[in-house]
Amino acid sequence: MGSADIIPGVSGGTIALITGIYERLVHAIGKLRFSFIKPLLKLDFSEFIRLFKEEVDYKLFIPLLLGIAIAMLTLSKVIGFLLDYYPAFTFAFFLGLILASSYVLYTQVVHFSPKIIIISVIGFVLSFIFVGLNPIAANHSLPILFFSGMIAICAMILPGISGAFILLLLDQYHYMLNALNTFNIVEIITFCAGALIGILGFSKILDYLLQHHEEITLALLIGVMIGTLRIPFNQITANIGGSLFELLICAVLIILGFALIVLLEIKFKYIE
Repeated sequence: MGSADIIPGVSGGTIALITGIYERLVHAIGKLRFSFIKPLLKLDFSEFIRLFKEEVDYKLFIPLLLGIAIAMLTLSKVIGFLLDYYPAFTFAFFLGLILASSYVLYTQVVHFSPKIIIISVIGFVLSFIFVGLNPIAANHSLPILFFSGMIAICAMILPGISGAFILLLLDQYHYMLNALNTFNIVEIITFCAGALIGILGFSKILDYLLQHHEEITLALLIGVMIGTLRIPFNQITANIGGSLFELLICAVLIILGFALIVLLEIKFKYIE
């Protein structure tokens, strides 16, 4: 999830869906009330431990957050390098990832109907228009970084919507990538604080939608994912040299990206 969340156009929520932890993750975040903080402030450690175990799915959160943090810190330099020097090839691989991710979501929708198709088309049109927007000219003050974290995290937890792309639109992506690379603690903490506030509120809405309107929600996300293919396609056409060899490499990378997601989905479905 951490690797996906720093890639514009790829969603960490998609990886969570493929690996079978998505609904558990959304529900676990949605039920957080932080009632365990009060006994901690009173130094009542036995009550703190009891409430913490009741309220927090720590067996999920500890390895998940550790994995996300390690991936973001170690891969941010790699992703930055690839986007700077091999943008066409990098986005070709991303295109395959997104295309396969939309297929994985398609397999989750049990009953297709005219209503489901219409909702998917609406999701496609809205996302196709949205990803064509020009980045906002914003500064990099701490309040802006806080707001950016709050908005981007809502996208990161949704399958098909890239939080990294939201940061691109807000003109914060490369800035935050550099903050990670240089370990700018103040800016990283500010961004993470905004992300924490955003995810606690949004996860409750998403948890309700998945429990009561799962197929409609997934249908909308399928359309959204297909619409976001505009991002890697535009990047490929803008940066590729046009030689047959480069086109062949892009085609191979698209296939590899698609195959990777499908194989992951099969593997984790088999484990379940």
